[in-house]
Amino acid sequence: MDIITYLFSLIQSLYHQNCWLIHFICRYITMKQWAFDDSHSPKRQKYKISELPLVTDFRQDRTYKELIPYYEKRYGKKIRPVSRHSECDIPDSCTCPRCDAPKSFLYKNNGSKGQLLCKICGARFSPAQNRFSSVKLRCPHCAHTLVPKKERKHFIVHKRANPKCPYYLYNLKKVEKEDLRKDYGKNKYKLHYIYREFTMDFFSMDPNTLPKNASSLKFSRHNAHVMSLCLTLRVNLSLSLRKTSQALKDLYNIDISHQQIANYCKTAAVCIKPFVDQYLYEKWEVFTADETYIKIRGIKSYVWLIMNAASRSIIGYQVSDNRGVGPCILAMRMAFRGLTKLPETFKFIADGYSAYPFAAMEFAKKLGKDFSFRVTQVIGLTNDDAVSAEHRPFKQMIERLNQTYKASYRHTNGFDNIDGANYDLALWSAYYNFLRPHKHNKYNVLNEVEMLQGTDNMPGKWQLLIFLGQQTILNMQKNGTAAPERSCCQ
Repeated sequence: MDIITYLFSLIQSLYHQNCWLIHFICRYITMKQWAFDDSHSPKRQKYKISELPLVTDFRQDRTYKELIPYYEKRYGKKIRPVSRHSECDIPDSCTCPRCDAPKSFLYKNNGSKGQLLCKICGARFSPAQNRFSSVKLRCPHCAHTLVPKKERKHFIVHKRANPKCPYYLYNLKKVEKEDLRKDYGKNKYKLHYIYREFTMDFFSMDPNTLPKNASSLKFSRHNAHVMSLCLTLRVNLSLSLRKTSQALKDLYNIDISHQQIANYCKTAAVCIKPFVDQYLYEKWEVFTADETYIKIRGIKSYVWLIMNAASRSIIGYQVSDNRGVGPCILAMRMAFRGLTKLPETFKFIADGYSAYPFAAMEFAKKLGKDFSFRVTQVIGLTNDDAVSAEHRPFKQMIERLNQTYKASYRHTNGFDNIDGANYDLALWSAYYNFLRPHKHNKYNVLNEVEMLQGTDNMPGKWQLLIFLGQQTILNMQKNGTAAPERSCCQ
């Protein structure tokens, strides 16, 4: 028994020594860099996203009706209206912006210069310029008020050039000495705290927009089978509109114009897209996202794709004419559809583009802690840091998806308008998620639909997809809901 007691005591002492050594190493010894976002290189400072600002509101929580009895109970003195010795020219509609006190409790503080003083809460204000009417944004490091510097299309850039701000002083130490000697050398770096206030609410926009000028399903010359043949040749085999028209003429002796094929594809996209978007995909803990460019009338546009890393299904997509934060938020909203909260081990993997951290910040600000997450950024093409080495396979998944989409897009030589890009992406996403056999899934589809399993040919599957889309639209119109709810990630 003495030996066992001695061994237990020895194990306890060794355990405490190990804990002390680990604490000492973590605190005083510099280890290999883990998170690339925390790099000390000042050249990467402009790619970092600052935290949310402090929001201060100077309005009083209590009104004058609650403050008068409170002061009387606390100090034993009742606040009475102002006894005026002369006629007052304060408007009857004027009230205190802080406690909502009426005119009888207001008097002029500086004579005819326009400043008023509230007798109840002591607020000094001017009726023309009220400092209590707007919420102030403040720097989270020095608490100074942010000043709007630039106005862009969808946001306002706020900045506070405080030379004594600890955030500025910390970044200034990392600037190279050669740049400090130059007149405008510091302008290469992001030194001051900067915040973007978005003027457009991307969370109230409908992410399911599609062209409205689609043709009907009442066929006058052809039938639904011809329409499904057009979808099979156009989407599955990645033929252009004119080659699809030629293939139908050579194989089936069906004379149909390329414009009619485009109308069929647009109509099918309008019907199928609600089913693809509202489908309850298995959403696990890891999402990966990337953007790629396409050409619309020779002008560069962008396609945003978000994939579930476990099932490899496309759960979010968006076409945009810009590479801003707005389209990124819309694609994320589609990916998070049906979720009430994110799991604790959730990871969102993307490249080093700053739109993803900005979108994550807007989700945390708009939806709260349940949708608060940090973007894991895989930088560059080589594994220069531990984060890139661990998450490189997820980044390669989404890059391979981009190549697959570009292979189906390349034959078009660009789109004529953004509506054409929208319906083409919607049809391709439906084909990728429900009709395309995948090698990593043993040449099965990613999401099995019971109604499609008994169909032997691809044109029949396209007709059933259109039918499922129509049923989804009818259910949405009947229930008045955008999507069924899912408790959490599976």
